[in-house]
Amino acid sequence: MAELLEIRWHGRGGQGAKTAATFLAASAIASGKYAQGFPEYGPERRGAPVKGFTRISDKPVKLHCAVENPKMVVVLDETLIEVVDVAEGLPKEGIILVNSNCDPQTLRDLVNFHTGKVATVDATTISIEELGKAIPNTPMLGALIKVANVLPIDSILEDITKKFEKKFSQKIIQGNINAIRRAYEEVKVDDSI
Repeated sequence: MAELLEIRWHGRGGQGAKTAATFLAASAIASGKYAQGFPEYGPERRGAPVKGFTRISDKPVKLHCAVENPKMVVVLDETLIEVVDVAEGLPKEGIILVNSNCDPQTLRDLVNFHTGKVATVDATTISIEELGKAIPNTPMLGALIKVANVLPIDSILEDITKKFEKKFSQKIIQGNINAIRRAYEEVKVDDSI
């Protein structure tokens, strides 16, 4: 892993961008890494664009600000591409992961990112089929760990089980595990550039 991996999450209020950003950080910490996960607060409301941030490192993280130049961007709602410059600040070798049923090459053109990796996964369909609701954050975690190779999938699955067993039924836990596994397997990556 790079010395410091910075991830910016784009979503809409209620889709779980903040939860995913903080959960990924907590899972990284449980795996022995240093991490931060936090949202950017403003006048958010359900459906409004929101941002979350995650930093993961093998060394202590001393930055305490928004992520301006992420190595990776995760987009939980494809319609945000029309509203937000999701590729802003990405380096040439960056990664964009979008919740979409489009192929990655089509998304590459839509986000105007013609270098690095572009990946897509239909996290909304996966979440509806596995969880009964259109909440794409946990499937996006599965796709992210596959594309960025940031943590082993077993770490995320174990952490989901530990954290969720205190609050949720076994059916919900298993649905989230299935959603993460499916997204991990179904994510499509275009790194041909």
